[in-house]
Amino acid sequence: MPIGEICKREVVITQREDTVLQAAKLMRQHHVGDVMVVDDGNGKRVPVGIVTDRDLVVEVIATGLDPAAITVGDIMVSDFATVKENAGVFESIQYMRVKGVRRMPVVDDDNELIGIVTLDDLLALLSEELDALVKLVAHEQQKEAGTRRV
Repeated sequence: MPIGEICKREVVITQREDTVLQAAKLMRQHHVGDVMVVDDGNGKRVPVGIVTDRDLVVEVIATGLDPAAITVGDIMVSDFATVKENAGVFESIQYMRVKGVRRMPVVDDDNELIGIVTLDDLLALLSEELDALVKLVAHEQQKEAGTRRV
């Protein structure tokens, strides 16, 4: 299954010049742990950075900086991992593990942002799949017990 089929398509975005305070308010409003920083060139949203709730704490709050005076561009991580929308789920999990990230933007062939996949999303998907397998085993056991009466 391609990761583009399961990623969240509604990504909270911001611009480099927005303040960290604005980004924090977006995270709170949308109940997310990150915002994607994008450039809107030619009508395309191209990811150029990511800011996480941890970035806010470590880079701004813990150092005593004013979140209304610091821009997203000042603290964003610009060296971040992305995955193409046609990559498989297992391939995406492996890539996240290698890169040591909990969230990864999903992009199309033109590098335009189409979604985001998180560790939480993947855990939910995998637990659903494992639950389906457990139910299959239980069903087969019941079926066999019903047809092979001793």
